[in-house]
Amino acid sequence: MNSLIIPEPKLTLIPIKDSSQQFPVRRIYCIGRNYADHAIEMGFDPNKEDPFFFQKNADNVDTSGNFPYPPQTSDVHHEIELVVALKSGGSDISLSESYKHVLGFGVGLDMTRRDLQGQAKKKGRPWEIGKAFEHSAPMGELSLIEKSGTMESGSIVLKVNDIIKQQGDLNMMIWKIPEMISHLSQFYKLQAGDLIMTGTPAGVGAVKKGDILEGLVQNLPNLKVRVI
Repeated sequence: MNSLIIPEPKLTLIPIKDSSQQFPVRRIYCIGRNYADHAIEMGFDPNKEDPFFFQKNADNVDTSGNFPYPPQTSDVHHEIELVVALKSGGSDISLSESYKHVLGFGVGLDMTRRDLQGQAKKKGRPWEIGKAFEHSAPMGELSLIEKSGTMESGSIVLKVNDIIKQQGDLNMMIWKIPEMISHLSQFYKLQAGDLIMTGTPAGVGAVKKGDILEGLVQNLPNLKVRVI
């Protein structure tokens, strides 16, 4: 007999390229201001200091190809990101052991209610109202690390209606993938199913209904999203 008092929440799954298997999402860790040019455009000093992270919720992931424009905002921004998917984890992971925990990579968007995030910043409040809302993490298929490589470099681009808005290279990240994994594991016990969104290059900007967003990261399946 089922002992749950309410229906079990739906598991969030991400498809894997050329596979019938899917990736179940546990947690999403997002690093802030991990590209120097984006830190500067947001008004911050890009000098390397301790990284900081915020979280999105697992059910914020949307693989449908649609992004419903969210409520209570008039300024939603796109942020193209490389996404790291973990197949295992632990605590106090060393830099040299970090890649052993990576299943693969994908292309994601950290959609942001920038006006609400700005209000929260001014009041010294958490960012979740601007970052962790329904459909705020559109994602494409994951590519296994055996096929994509370690993604230490490669172009990262976002087009809006076929016009390039964001462009950079993964080697421009201030904190590299092993550093992010190792740092997070000092504060959390990382586990299989965790995602790490690795930051965005400069060029973030507002979207409107009807826009077509196309995210391209070298060696990974493209992500195409319509704002509805």
